[in-house]
Amino acid sequence: MIQDEVVRELFASQDEKYRDFQVKLIPGKSADDMIGVRTPILRKFAKTLAKRADIGDFLEALPHRYFDEDQLHAFIISEMKDYDRCIRELTRFLPYVDNWATCDQMSPAVFKKHKSELLACIREWIRSEETYTVRFAIGMLMEHFLDGDFDPEYPEMVAKVRSEEYYINMMVAWYFATALAKQYDAVLPYIKEKKLEKWTHNKAIQKSVESRRITEEQKEYLKSLKY
Repeated sequence: MIQDEVVRELFASQDEKYRDFQVKLIPGKSADDMIGVRTPILRKFAKTLAKRADIGDFLEALPHRYFDEDQLHAFIISEMKDYDRCIRELTRFLPYVDNWATCDQMSPAVFKKHKSELLACIREWIRSEETYTVRFAIGMLMEHFLDGDFDPEYPEMVAKVRSEEYYINMMVAWYFATALAKQYDAVLPYIKEKKLEKWTHNKAIQKSVESRRITEEQKEYLKSLKY
């Protein structure tokens, strides 16, 4: 079975010191949940696996036992060149994503060519009850819709998100900090009018002040807008 083969290959590339380092960074994971395969090796392995005729068997074998399998799964989805297949696999996988690393490192290149279809999916994902589905939706808005495809409607979508989940609120803050760097005039009113929750508002300002893409004058003004 491909699942057994994949796990054997992962253990063959195990780095126990790296595993022990990773455990400290990923809340909810223990050394028993991780093999300890470095990201460049996982990405290379994903490129090879993505070409296999039986890769569907691995993608359907959810939930996976190891964090490294989830990472591999995310990278395989990111390699897919067929948009419809990518969305199908992503929709199946997202409910099983349970950490920020797998969520944030999953970025299908094919999305760049399918912005309008992607936007429809984002609208659905951002209303999810699943923490990392919402985080992924905001991440995709940040990655693909803050430049030429920007619309003032998009920060409005993110500002409406209300959650008790740290990893959602942190992504909202990250989104607004990035949006301030790229679309300052359009996004500043969300900070001036305090449309975000207090913690998220202050975190967005903090991250903006730490950014090299924000001018010193802008940083001083943003600091004056803290709760």
